[in-house]
Amino acid sequence: MSLPHDPRWPRAAHWLEHGSQSPELVVLGVPAHETSISPTNANLTPSAIRQALLRYSTYHVGRDLDIANLAALDAGDVNSPDHFEGELRVADQIHQLALNESQLLVALGGDNSITYSVMHAMFGDDLSQAGLVTLDAHFDLRDGISNGSPVRRLIDAGLPGHNIVQIGINDFSNSPAYGALARELGIRVIPRSVLRTHDISEIMRDALDHLGANTKGIYVDIDVDVCDRSVVPACPAAAPGGLSADELRQAAFIAGNDMRVRAIDLTEIDATKDAADERTVRLAALCVLEIAAGRLATSR
Repeated sequence: MSLPHDPRWPRAAHWLEHGSQSPELVVLGVPAHETSISPTNANLTPSAIRQALLRYSTYHVGRDLDIANLAALDAGDVNSPDHFEGELRVADQIHQLALNESQLLVALGGDNSITYSVMHAMFGDDLSQAGLVTLDAHFDLRDGISNGSPVRRLIDAGLPGHNIVQIGINDFSNSPAYGALARELGIRVIPRSVLRTHDISEIMRDALDHLGANTKGIYVDIDVDVCDRSVVPACPAAAPGGLSADELRQAAFIAGNDMRVRAIDLTEIDATKDAADERTVRLAALCVLEIAAGRLATSR
């Protein structure tokens, strides 16, 4: 990629590449794709997001924040993170990072199966004391191991249903059986239709406060197919009428801004199916920057 060089216009990719020995934010690629319900090249997406960061600066104009002041580390990618053996590698690499409660992990998927492996690695035996917010068009309550089952697997591993808030669940993208199961499990569901009359910032803060009062840490899953298909053509399961790009960016900032949030993932993008203008991976890159700005803002 040939881009102009201006020493007074630092690029976000260089901020992340610089690395820190005492990071406040750690980025980890988890390129899972082999158990996806539909064929995907989501394994190529972490590198595409890093490349897209070259398009952006480190300056958040609206809040007068320069994320170059946030210590960050790119921890690379987990090698072959699929299946049982791969999930063990995810856990091993996360445990090696030895993150404390003030450090935020941002996991770049990969398909949505990584929500199970990353959250399970982060909280382990404390899943019963953890909370989960999903921004997703789907319940992800299927049986088995796939990108359609991470929420079900986390519940089976000890995460209480009443410690889950699902935002953006879309009409005609789910079945009556899984809707009934979500109710039975006590999951708090905020469908896309509610967001037509409520601000995403209000919904996100309410979800985090709801979980924060009852848990010892929160995980946020940002499945990018929660967005309108026009803004995320690289998300095969996205439907017309989803969240706007700006709503997703707002949600990412708020997640990063809450110190109760221990980890955030970005999933379900197949970079090989993106539009020529790379709008999907560029949105994902902006979400990384919004998360970083949110975390930096906690110290202001």
